[in-house]
Amino acid sequence: MTGHGDTAAGAGTAPAERGDGALVSAGDGWDNDGGAARRPEDEAGRGVVAAFGRTMKTLRLRQGLEREEFGRRLGYSASTVAAFEQGRRIPSPRTIERADEVLEAGGLLCVWKEQVERAQYPVFFQGMAALEKDAIELLAYDTLVVKGLLQTEEYTRALLAMRRPPLDEEIIEQRVTARLARQAVFDRRPAPLLSFVLDEAILRRPYGGRDVLRDQLEHLLSIGQKRNVEIQVMPVDREDNAGVNGPFTVVTRKDGKKFVYAEAQGIGSLQTDPEQGVLAAARYGIIRSQALSPRESLELIEGLLGSL
Repeated sequence: MTGHGDTAAGAGTAPAERGDGALVSAGDGWDNDGGAARRPEDEAGRGVVAAFGRTMKTLRLRQGLEREEFGRRLGYSASTVAAFEQGRRIPSPRTIERADEVLEAGGLLCVWKEQVERAQYPVFFQGMAALEKDAIELLAYDTLVVKGLLQTEEYTRALLAMRRPPLDEEIIEQRVTARLARQAVFDRRPAPLLSFVLDEAILRRPYGGRDVLRDQLEHLLSIGQKRNVEIQVMPVDREDNAGVNGPFTVVTRKDGKKFVYAEAQGIGSLQTDPEQGVLAAARYGIIRSQALSPRESLELIEGLLGSL
């Protein structure tokens, strides 16, 4: 799954290390959050968003702009502007920059960008989000759902709608927006090396319905054509699979250090021990060798798509 946890680091920093080289969260806070946005540790993030909204509203009123006019200049409706100002919706960095220009804030709103971006994730995911954003290489093996970085909007929405206890609609929308924003990694320059191995069973599960699955498979085919991306499928009939212990992700930072994330039943651990990073990367290499090649994998996905 796609929930990476970090209880100690902010989005602009490397994860803090525990004595044994691991950080363990109470839950992944992403694909398995099950109401994580209601937890006390997220109060700080909500406070940041609310404070930003109040600041933007103050500057708007100082300029004598009604919400409708301000929204028109930003390209949003008045109701969306209200959601920004009331802290119910998190604006993108580009929106913050544009608002700063329109309100002639002289950078007062832009100084919030990093904090607001960080606030869209649960506290324990923020460090991993930073690693993911700046990674030079990301290796991921998944067995239950399509990796968040590869998900379509409707597939994401379907997964979040399945959470028990149910998530509030506003929380679902924030989660969808944030997850889609993470996919900017595919267009980053210089391009990171991205490798994904998906269990074949994932591609057969019609989460959200056949139409949602069809669009998701088409998206995988499209992403798989990118030169810096390799998507492979682990067939269900394989007799050998080095990934039997479950899904995990290996992220390599610019300084060469590797971080490993793994989870089970909503409990995640972020390993910072160099030895664990090396071992996980080696294990992933074995998994890749056991899976179908990228070309064979795309052919299998095409075949599944044709059968829907």
